[in-house]
Amino acid sequence: MQSCRRWVKGGLEYPALLLALLAALGMVAMVAIIVTSVISRKLFSMPLPFTEEFVGILMSVSLFLALPQVTLKGDHIRVSMLTKYLKRQSPVFHAIALLIATLSGVFFCGWILIESKEWFEFAFSRNLRTETTRILLWPGMLALPVSIFLTSLILVARHIGWIDDLDDEESL
Repeated sequence: MQSCRRWVKGGLEYPALLLALLAALGMVAMVAIIVTSVISRKLFSMPLPFTEEFVGILMSVSLFLALPQVTLKGDHIRVSMLTKYLKRQSPVFHAIALLIATLSGVFFCGWILIESKEWFEFAFSRNLRTETTRILLWPGMLALPVSIFLTSLILVARHIGWIDDLDDEESL
C-alpha cells in the first residue's frame, strides 16, 4: 500500500511540477515579449504586432498550467477558520466539511472539463487562429482540460490520503 501511495504521489507531483515549470516559462516569455515590444516601440516606433494577442494567450495558459501545483502545495487562498473550529469541536463535522469541499472542487473541475471539451473540439476541428496575427488557438486551449483534470485528481488523492494533507489548514 505504501509503494502504491508513493507511486500515486509521484505520479501527481511530477506532472504538476512540469506544468508549473511550463507556466513559469510562459511568464518569462510574456515579460520578454513585452520588454522587446516596448524597446521596439521606443527606439524604432514599431512595436511587435503580436504582443497583445500572444501575451493574452500566454497569461491564460500560465494561469491554468500553474493551478495543479498551487492546489498540490495549498498555496491558494483558503478559508480555514471553519475547518480549524470543526477540527477542535467535532471531528465528524470536520470530516463532512472536508468531504463537501472535495466534492465541490471535483464537481467544479468536472463541469469545467465538460465545458472546455466542446470549445477545444470546435477550435481544433476548425483550426481556429487569432484574428490579427493568426496564432493557432487550440494548443493554448489544451492547457485548461489538462490542468483541470490533474487538479481534480490531486483533490481526490488528498482527500483519500494518498497525498499528505495540508498542514493544519485543510482547504474549504
